[in-house]
Amino acid sequence: MTREYEAVYIFDSALEDAAISEKLSRHHGLLSLTEEAKLDIWGRRQLAYKIGRHENGYYVVARFAADTTTLPEFERSLKLDDGVIRYLISLYEHELGVPADRVEANAERERALAEDDDDDDED
Repeated sequence: MTREYEAVYIFDSALEDAAISEKLSRHHGLLSLTEEAKLDIWGRRQLAYKIGRHENGYYVVARFAADTTTLPEFERSLKLDDGVIRYLISLYEHELGVPADRVEANAERERALAEDDDDDDED
């Protein structure tokens, strides 16, 4: 079963950009992606707190659709990679903001309120 995921990686900031790109390609290759992952590169930033000896990290956010059976090997690869300080993989539900079902419910509520206001004007 294919699902859409979002992964946030924090790489060692001492790594070269080319090395980080190569690591991403190798790790994403394990997922057997049908289409290339969408990458949002944040670059080098100071960590909110020290992780081991690291005070800075290279942040990358990736969004991809992958088969659920490929995730265990993908996570294993990330855990074994010394260049990856931290990572987080989560299901990608929707764009940030109000969920679609809430937008519809709010619109229905506003229509009902507008109809109630119109009824009051007729009295």
